[in-house]
Amino acid sequence: MNEGDRVRFIVTNKLPEATTVHWHGLEVPLNMDGVPFISQPLIEPGQTFVYEYTVHQNGTFFYHCHMAMQEMMGMIGLFIIHPKQPYSPRVDKDFGLILQGWALLPNNPIPNSLAMEFNWLTINGKAGPATTPMIVKQGERVRLRIINLGMDHHPMHIHGNQFYVTGTEGGRAPESTWFPGNTVIVGVAQARDVEFDAIYAGHWMFHCHLPHHMMNQMLSMVGPMTQAGRGVQTGKGMEEGMGVIRQGHALSEDLAPGLGRGMGDSTEKERNTTNLAGPSPHLQQNTLSETNKKRVPGYPQDMFMIMDEEVAKPETYGLPPRWTASMMGMMTLVRVLPPDVYEEVQRRTREGIAEPPTGQPVQSPHKH
Repeated sequence: MNEGDRVRFIVTNKLPEATTVHWHGLEVPLNMDGVPFISQPLIEPGQTFVYEYTVHQNGTFFYHCHMAMQEMMGMIGLFIIHPKQPYSPRVDKDFGLILQGWALLPNNPIPNSLAMEFNWLTINGKAGPATTPMIVKQGERVRLRIINLGMDHHPMHIHGNQFYVTGTEGGRAPESTWFPGNTVIVGVAQARDVEFDAIYAGHWMFHCHLPHHMMNQMLSMVGPMTQAGRGVQTGKGMEEGMGVIRQGHALSEDLAPGLGRGMGDSTEKERNTTNLAGPSPHLQQNTLSETNKKRVPGYPQDMFMIMDEEVAKPETYGLPPRWTASMMGMMTLVRVLPPDVYEEVQRRTREGIAEPPTGQPVQSPHKH
């Protein structure tokens, strides 16, 4: 929508419980603010409530339910307001990214919204490698609009490029306040706009740089794992799966490290385990000798999966084989493509052609 528009949202509640909608960062009349009992009555199941107001701001905002459990279940969306006068410099590609965290028990598709430990970190509801790469033609100017409505702050980092932070959840920042970088912390309930010129061709990772968020909390609750001895194992309760210890000695035989990270001479005892219903076809065996395993204390043996075929989509065309092995957790790609490859990906996107990666290289003119 555009700055100055009069907007109307007709919200019909088809949930089995009451709800409301809050317009995060927007300056609206109190009775449109979406806070139960304080600014409006609850929207009970089957009821309809009309939100109507004039938007006089511009920038990256978002909306979300103001009922805590529903918010934790993902009731959130971007709310983009374009300015009366276009921003300068003009961008060619404009992407919206929503960061969230979830607590998932093994083989359970329903998140635990009461949990205080989170093991599944997503961008737009997907974790790498299932996230959709952002496709950019070399030479274009790019804007990433990033919002965070989870329980953790996220230092979002881009490879191979430098950007400027140009906006927050309060709107567009004056150009005199822009600052360069390649990592920006997006705090809880915050938005950050970053812009850059995509001059270097390549498949550039964009991800949270908290190590556990890069690996979905070390895959402690989902995906293939290994274990050593009698240590903490997968498939138990939430706290045990997260490695939370309430009593006992952290180095005891029962509680010593065992989440696929055997230490020292315990590594030869490791064996493949999984919380999947059967053997995982994606589990990749490492090629380290027993001697070399011992030289890498804590090395997470076998903790990567190749899923090229499972997540193939038009936007993954041309990625090298086994690219998915490096994509876990809160990760995605910004693919800066030469014009010919860009046009081919666009054609495949229009026609819905999805194939596993072919390994066609995309060369970058600079070196690191």
